[in-house]
Amino acid sequence: MRGPSSHPVLLLLFLTLSVWTAAASGFRICSYNVQNFNRNKASNYRVIHTLTRVVSRCDICLLQDVRDPESKAVKALLSSLNRETDRYEDEYHYKSVSSEALGKSADDMQQYVFIYRTQTATLTDQYQYRGGQSFIREPFIVQFESKDTMIKKFILVPLHTDPSQAVQEIDRLYDVFTEVSKKWNNTNVMFLGDFHAACAYMTRADKKNIRLFTNTKFSWLIRDKVDTTVTDDTNCAYDRIVVYGEPFLKAIRPFSAKVYNFAKELKLPRSKVLQVSDHFPVEVKLRSSALLLQATPLLILLVQTFLSAL
Repeated sequence: MRGPSSHPVLLLLFLTLSVWTAAASGFRICSYNVQNFNRNKASNYRVIHTLTRVVSRCDICLLQDVRDPESKAVKALLSSLNRETDRYEDEYHYKSVSSEALGKSADDMQQYVFIYRTQTATLTDQYQYRGGQSFIREPFIVQFESKDTMIKKFILVPLHTDPSQAVQEIDRLYDVFTEVSKKWNNTNVMFLGDFHAACAYMTRADKKNIRLFTNTKFSWLIRDKVDTTVTDDTNCAYDRIVVYGEPFLKAIRPFSAKVYNFAKELKLPRSKVLQVSDHFPVEVKLRSSALLLQATPLLILLVQTFLSAL
């Protein structure tokens, strides 16, 4: 039986299809409140295994509610991620960057942690926002660059709000945007995290007091009626992704912003999901770079050539 390599046109068609498929897959950014992720939780094999399967889907994944001052829980997760890639001959290697412990009391200090694929994302800068009393957990801001995305260089601003002042903290993200976009001369800014932006913590009436709503240049990609929680007791869009400006919005793959319900996707019982968190991750895909645009005309030409040769 003749394979693709036995015909030059078929071979080129096969290679071009491979390039097109890789480019079309997109660059995935995720956000996940992992609910008190600490050394003890990371010692649970089932939790780490599930979390590895979730995080390994993402080019960049923000973790919130990490309580890991000695970095042992994050190291355990990275070890599992990199061990899994070795096992399955995956090309990806994972690293992390973490904020300091942030919070209002010694028993509620949390970190923001970004885990990223070194082959597809390059960390170019990081900055701990200092806003006085503006936030309980001030955003730990990072800038990434990727050759695989249309947008190339972008800023990620995480926020895990204090529920009691969610409206005020979400509004103050506008001040963070103003400062960091000037600092790095880059308005390609994405806000993501557990904003508590729903139900009793943020009502429809509250939106008029939040500049990320009143300024139409900000696009909320996870909508109000989406449920980002696991249990049936809540149906709330707590976790959100917001981008600034038309250039960044155009760099988003349409309809790619969603909740990743891994209970359904991985066929896990709710009890196993709740061992990790009572939230589901949210995610969005960025459009791939010009490689896809370059590959598409070549693909059309090869198909035409192949058909004419039949």
